Amino acid sequence: MLQRGNTELRSPIAMPGIAMTKTLHLHPSDLVGFSRLANDAVAELTDVVEAIHGEIAFTYGGVGPSPAQQLTTGITALVYNSIRVATGLVGRGLIASTPPPAKQSRLSLRREAIVAAVNGVLGDYLVRTSNPLAISMSLRHLGRPLEIERCALQTAISQPGNKVLLLVHGLCLNDLQWKRKGHDHGASLARELGYTPVYLHYNSGLHVSENGRLLAGLLNELFEQWPVPIQEFAIVGHSMGGLVSRSAHYYATQTGHLWPQYLRTLIFLGTPHHGAPLERLGNWVDTALETSPYTAPYARLGKIRSAGITDMRFGNLLDDDWKGRDRFAQSPDVRSPLPLPRDVRCYAIAATRQAVANSGFDPLGDGLVTVDSALGRHPNPEMNLVFADFRQWIGYGINHWDLLSHSMVYDHIRQWLSSKP
Repeated sequence: MLQRGNTELRSPIAMPGIAMTKTLHLHPSDLVGFSRLANDAVAELTDVVEAIHGEIAFTYGGVGPSPAQQLTTGITALVYNSIRVATGLVGRGLIASTPPPAKQSRLSLRREAIVAAVNGVLGDYLVRTSNPLAISMSLRHLGRPLEIERCALQTAISQPGNKVLLLVHGLCLNDLQWKRKGHDHGASLARELGYTPVYLHYNSGLHVSENGRLLAGLLNELFEQWPVPIQEFAIVGHSMGGLVSRSAHYYATQTGHLWPQYLRTLIFLGTPHHGAPLERLGNWVDTALETSPYTAPYARLGKIRSAGITDMRFGNLLDDDWKGRDRFAQSPDVRSPLPLPRDVRCYAIAATRQAVANSGFDPLGDGLVTVDSALGRHPNPEMNLVFADFRQWIGYGINHWDLLSHSMVYDHIRQWLSSKP
């Protein structure tokens, strides 16, 4: 049914988080965006099928030139090209019919979670194709974008204080998902330590460095427009959010922004400072598929994953870590060393699903990030991030998502933020 320009789809799945509608309120632009993605998928699968068809025809029948020169010929080519023309016409029609963004009258955790996940996997593609599902970076409060203007901030945030806390979510997540199992680190720190929390909402499928640059500029605007003088600034980053925060600090200092001078504390929760093994495995699978002419077309499907995901192979932070390189090619770690920010108290929390310490080989740590990567450990001294012993903690029997709600994780965050230099 339609309600005030939104499509309402009821779902039986219970999502953790703040008390909001249990229905999936899709905007008209969402429907166009998902339809265009489906249309693009048909075109991509057509290319894959034609490539396989051409390889088989050449190998077994000697039909036509090598598939490297031409995929298919004659009637076969006509069929595939007809599919492309049809999907192209549909795609152009969808672009022309895209409605203007409607003002969001209500928030749905399910809608927000789905769109965030799509952005994490395909976010760079959504931007390239001007898909309305692409998330634009913003600072949010209670799920609503903040207008970065002094009077608007005063109205949107009840009693903005001089201690500001920024919470930066991870890959495929959104700002609403900081609330898990009834707990929100930001809200709890506001009550107990007097911080004013703001939450970053961003397209996690873009390169980390692209989001870092955007965040650096956005924070510069926030500091200029904050209703009261800011005395203390802290950042808590979960997973990829920690990398985006480090990248933002680097680009802010390069640009001469003032906000890094107020940054006192930076806390990383399960941040893959040196990458995540699952992305390296994905890259290996791509390479293995390409070794056979019959499986090579399927490698294209693995290469739809976003720039944000491929940055997780080694933990890219800067433009130079990826520019001018094929991000899907097997390659060594070529990142430029980037130490932790000076004059900032940096803390790291790692998690492992193992119940106790020293219980054997632990290849995945919390399920996504290894303990060594989360604590910045690296065999190359130039790449090794040095967290003092009292500024790191390992949580046992905790997975990657538990970092958002576990009481012992929160206790360490609160202790570190309340400690004096």
